[in-house]
This record gives sequence, structure tokens and C-alpha cells, in this order.
Amino acid sequence: MRNDQVKELYRINDRIRVPEVRIVGDNITNGVYLTSKALQMAEDMLLDLVEISPNANPPVCRITDYQKFLYQQKKKQKEQKAKSVKVVVKEIRFGPQTDDHDFNFKLRHARGFLEEGAKVKAYVFFKGRSILFKEHGEILLLRFASELEDVGKVEQLPVLEGKRMIIMLSPRKTGGSNKPAPPKPAPAPKPSDPKQEKDIKT
Repeated sequence: MRNDQVKELYRINDRIRVPEVRIVGDNITNGVYLTSKALQMAEDMLLDLVEISPNANPPVCRITDYQKFLYQQKKKQKEQKAKSVKVVVKEIRFGPQTDDHDFNFKLRHARGFLEEGAKVKAYVFFKGRSILFKEHGEILLLRFASELEDVGKVEQLPVLEGKRMIIMLSPRKTGGSNKPAPPKPAPAPKPSDPKQEKDIKT
């Protein structure tokens, strides 16, 4: 977003035409003021009156350096954009009579997708009269989810949408904290007492 586009998002100073505003911010008494009074306060502080919430009643404004305010808003937008993660969804298609070889082949692909962090949308496509056997598709999809439960969790159970029965899996987060602790080694046997050994032999 360019600077001129960011500027258009906010009204400042004499562009604020409402009779009163609510002032928020640091080093100032927060509250509702006549707009003329708020403008005078901003002028006395050599700052700007910036409308930050125009839909509030009354609108909320902040007394601040407008250029610094715009810089902070752009910085926040960049941070939010960096945090937003694009979700990748991979599709796996089955037929209602999928054989074991094809099932296992697609299962391996789905496992790889989940391990890479992508979601998996698996579906059974019913063609013609095969829709009469939709329970076969549900069983297949539940088996599919069961085989992948170590790397994926069910986000949506099988649901029929038109000619497709769909299940959605999302990657399961892995972490070392849930791993069981390794077993402790057994204590070494204590050296036996020679006197006791002698008694046993006799």
C-alpha cells in the first residue's frame, strides 16, 4: 500500500467535521471533547488530530505526529502480512471401488503432503449409479484418515457434496515435548560378599 493510499484511510485536523470526538492516547486526559477544543490541544502540542475509529460514537481520535503514525501503521501491516501463512490444500481423488494398490499409492502421497505442512482434501467421486454405494466411500475415507492419524488429524468428517464425498485432514503438529522419556537403565548389580558366597557353597 502506497503512502497516499494509507493517508486516505484517516481524516486529520480540519478534515474532521464532527462536533465532538473521543480522545485517547498517552500523556493526555482521555475523554470526549468538542472537536474545536481537540484541534486546539493538538495545535498547542505541535501535533495532529488523527481520526482512528470513524464509526465509533463519537469518533475516536488520537493526538500524535501524523507521519510517525503512518509509519507505525505501515509497519504493523508488514508484520501482519509476514505472520499470515498461506494454507496449501492438496486434493486426493478416489473412486468408490478403489483397489488396495491405488489406495496405498495415494496414501503415500497424502502422507508426504501432510508432513510438508499442507492440508489434504480427499474425496470419493461417484459416477452415475455408483452414488447408491456412498457408504463404501465413507468407509474408504475413514480408513484413509485412520492410516494417517500419526501425521494428520480430521478437520472435517466425510460429508457428501453433490457427487463427491469429502474428508479434510490437517497436519498434526509434532513436538519433542510429547515424546515419552527413555527408560532408565537398570541399576548395576552390587558386588557380592565373598563370605556369603562361601556360606552358600557350603
